[in-house]
Amino acid sequence: MLRSFLLLLVLFVALGISHVATAADPDAEINGAVPAMDADTWRQVKNGDSFIDTRHDSTYNLINPSGQTWRLIRNKWISPFGLIAIGGMLAMITLFYLIVGKNQLEEPRSGRKILRWSALNRALHWSVATLFILLALTGLNLLYGKFLFKPLFGDAFWASMISGSKLLHNYLGPLFGILLVIILMRFLKHNWPKREDFEWLRKGGGMVGKGHPDAGFANAGEKIWFWLLATAGIVVIASGLVMDFPNYQQTRDTMQWANIIHAIGALGLTAVALGHIYIGTLGTEGALEGMATGYVDESWAKQHHNLWYEEVKDQAVDGERLETSKGHADGKHDNPGPDPARPT
Repeated sequence: MLRSFLLLLVLFVALGISHVATAADPDAEINGAVPAMDADTWRQVKNGDSFIDTRHDSTYNLINPSGQTWRLIRNKWISPFGLIAIGGMLAMITLFYLIVGKNQLEEPRSGRKILRWSALNRALHWSVATLFILLALTGLNLLYGKFLFKPLFGDAFWASMISGSKLLHNYLGPLFGILLVIILMRFLKHNWPKREDFEWLRKGGGMVGKGHPDAGFANAGEKIWFWLLATAGIVVIASGLVMDFPNYQQTRDTMQWANIIHAIGALGLTAVALGHIYIGTLGTEGALEGMATGYVDESWAKQHHNLWYEEVKDQAVDGERLETSKGHADGKHDNPGPDPARPT
């Protein structure tokens, strides 16, 4: 038994040494992995006479024409589309901010607060938002990173970076899908189209004409983002799962089309998400604090969601009372209740 163990140990050491040797010499690795290819062999490949078995119950040419088509679509159409969509959105946001600036409150803050987002809803939102950003960054790195980071930092750094990006993207994707479905189901009741949404769109959310258009809990812009996530977002998740789990007898062609659909949907959503992030942070006074604390000022509610404000205005509480109320951030203390000083 000891002799067998020593024999196995010697075998593993020999394999390790040979692997290190070939890895250190790329030419040696190629010569060891690929047999000599002569003119006759390449002629057979070109004519479709040379085959290799690459997937269960599937036979493909050594040079797969559909793979070449996928590569051309990816490099000629998808990559430029992503740069145009994301770069164009960033340029539009920058110009809009420089020309129009932040959407300020038209009336001074009242100091009275209304609960808009519960602790659970905020936790879901920030979880989905964080995962979305991580998936967007790792996905962009997989698509464009080699053109930026590889020349700057070299092959070793790039290899580690792309490996980490792929690992994160593959494992965080299904988790994002589960949480997205949960948050879509939770907010569905607020996002059905209503008559006032058409007027909101006609007035550009208040940028066209006088006065701010009517809006309920969610305005038309927020509803559009919701339905984009409910449609394109679900398609992106489904196509990602096809690539994440290639052990359900998908063909190579199916995987290639899933990759194309996934990339187009993800790049489009990333571009639109930049606008959503801008409006919810730099673009609108008071929007970020609502999602950070759960509460919005009465003046903000009147201006941006007046129909919803009319429904909940009796629940407003004094801001100072909120600040001094310890533990209001946990689910049971999210809403201290109406201000006793306010007549009902």
